[in-house]
Amino acid sequence: MGIDGMEMKGKETISIYNARTGKVKEVNPVVRTDAEWRALLTTEQYEVARKQGTEYAFTGKYHAWKEDGTYTCTCCGTDLFESVTKFDSGTGWPGFNAPVSGLNIRTHMDISGGMVRTEVLCARCGAHLGHVFDDGPPPTGKRYCMNSAALDLYKMP
Repeated sequence: MGIDGMEMKGKETISIYNARTGKVKEVNPVVRTDAEWRALLTTEQYEVARKQGTEYAFTGKYHAWKEDGTYTCTCCGTDLFESVTKFDSGTGWPGFNAPVSGLNIRTHMDISGGMVRTEVLCARCGAHLGHVFDDGPPPTGKRYCMNSAALDLYKMP
């Protein structure tokens, strides 16, 4: 269940794709103070999504999850990945070969931990989701290695 609200009125809107309706919608970015995020999220969700943490391999709820649905941002509810793009990467984290739309994520270079990686963030609230690598399966060749703590699953009715 994503956390909605606290949208910044008067701020520039952004385009977000809704996987359930198949439409792009203009929405306000979700911006909260650190204290507000701490109050709304579990300790693990906060550490992963707001402080760029990583859950231990094979411990996250969704690493071996098989149910159909749309994976959403745990912080703001933005649609991120469809279950049809999920695959077992063998890494211990949920792996996807594509987001629902490039509109819903943003990426940037992450040089933390002595490595150079591409960090994946929610485009609406800036939550840290995980990293993307160029060693995934066809057709994209991408492996979006996400943290379960940053995701919720909206099960298809």
